[in-house]
Amino acid sequence: MTPATALTIAGSDPGGGAGLQADLTTLAALGVHGTSVVTVVTAQNTVGVQGLHALPVDVVDQQLRSVREDLPPSAVKCGLLGTPGLVALVAEAVRDGLPPPVVDPVLVATSGDGLTTGDVVAAYRDELLPGTLLLTPNTDEAVALLGGGVVTTRADRRAAAGALLALGPRAVVITGGTADGDCVDVYADAAGVTEHVSPAVHTRNDHGTGCTYSAAVTAHLARGATLLVACASAQSFVRHQLEVSRGWRLGAGRGPVAHLIDQGAS
Repeated sequence: MTPATALTIAGSDPGGGAGLQADLTTLAALGVHGTSVVTVVTAQNTVGVQGLHALPVDVVDQQLRSVREDLPPSAVKCGLLGTPGLVALVAEAVRDGLPPPVVDPVLVATSGDGLTTGDVVAAYRDELLPGTLLLTPNTDEAVALLGGGVVTTRADRRAAAGALLALGPRAVVITGGTADGDCVDVYADAAGVTEHVSPAVHTRNDHGTGCTYSAAVTAHLARGATLLVACASAQSFVRHQLEVSRGWRLGAGRGPVAHLIDQGAS
């Protein structure tokens, strides 16, 4: 049977833990054919980000047109966009008929390195979020998009999800929060707020969790799931893959999440 097709518009990670590499392997693991548009070439590994090189807008636009003309995606996700011009390009493509995307606003790497500037954050808020299907920030990214504040407790995350929803996306899920030994993802849409809770996985191998989660959501959407079900399924997938890679020894820093490898092959 021909698989569903999904598109990731994101930066590359030569270490294979995040970015396009994480997206494509996650899509494949979940039975979806992944296409990709490269926005930023990074120099990074498990210990940090050593360089960022955003591609020209016209080069990214040409890639996007090539994919859309021949392999139209059923679902789309955006990762690292890197410049206001690239954010604007994606926003214009959505207005031109590209499926409203899952937006993982990659602003800070797992290592803690900053990946964007304030003008990029403003472009997200002003141009892309009104056309976004699902926004998937972690707590640091939620703070950046809201222009400040503190997002630590469950109540903070619920309030922040509501405030982000007011910026225009159809739904928001703030990922990565923990409470009482659990991972608590806070999902908000017009119907209200829902918490997706699963046992936290204590591991140093968590490089690319945000990319993996948003790609898993996109895969489930491409296969016809609702937003709420796609988010719950993605959380389960990420938890399982963190368990698979928990004992790995790859790199000197924050190692990668298992994407395509399952327990039986670990």
